[in-house]
Amino acid sequence: MKISEVKICPVKPQDGLVAFASVVIDDNIYLGSIAVYTRLDGSYRILYPTKRIGTKYLNVFHPINSECGKQLENLIIKKCNELFERSNDDRHGKTDYELI
Repeated sequence: MKISEVKICPVKPQDGLVAFASVVIDDNIYLGSIAVYTRLDGSYRILYPTKRIGTKYLNVFHPINSECGKQLENLIIKKCNELFERSNDDRHGKTDYELI
């Protein structure tokens, strides 16, 4: 599996949610709406999208094995760290993204 693209879309923080991520796998599959939350220690965790149908929640998609899950998580968290670190270092408060 080759993850060819990772994009992070920051949102106004709410209940720990700080961004949504999307990835492109093998230049053929787009996966979006991956939620990025902060943990109490300041690190990040990701949650894959679900859909509510009646009283049940169905997984829209998720990794099948832990190796794939770790690879996705590591790349998304790395990109978040880069993005949020860069925005914190900006002296004028200007960033290359807008909050949704």
